[in-house]
Amino acid sequence: MATEGGGKEMNEIKTQFTTREGLYKLLPHSEYSRPNRVPFNSQGSNPVRVSFVNLNDQSGNGDRLCFNVGRELYFYIYKGVRKAADLSKPIDKRIYKGTQPTCHDFNHLTATAESVSLLVGFSAGQVQLIDPIKKETSKLFNEEGSLSSPGQASSPGGTVV
Repeated sequence: MATEGGGKEMNEIKTQFTTREGLYKLLPHSEYSRPNRVPFNSQGSNPVRVSFVNLNDQSGNGDRLCFNVGRELYFYIYKGVRKAADLSKPIDKRIYKGTQPTCHDFNHLTATAESVSLLVGFSAGQVQLIDPIKKETSKLFNEEGSLSSPGQASSPGGTVV
């Protein structure tokens, strides 16, 4: 069925449209299901860091992914760039109230399918060792924030994150 002016089909599927309330847009599943968005902050930026580890498990899905968004830290199974992860079901999710994660790194030497060590550095200078698979918090270092370079930590592998 053609319209009078342009000859376009009326049955065309729209991916976005505008109303007086705002713009409505069809989102891909990966963006629609992503974790809560951090509100825009013009005073400073909330850098997002990503860490990867391979656990060499028998299922073939040994890759794990950790990333932070603002005060939240997420841990997921990573299936590669061609398969969308279900971002509504993290293996572990932590929300920090007083400080925010600024860097993190896995201990690749001791990582197994049952346990993995993740070192997390925070904006106030603290460094925390956690196990996102067992959902345990092992140790908190520099609790007073007395290190001269807050937000930087040395990973178990010896690299600075």
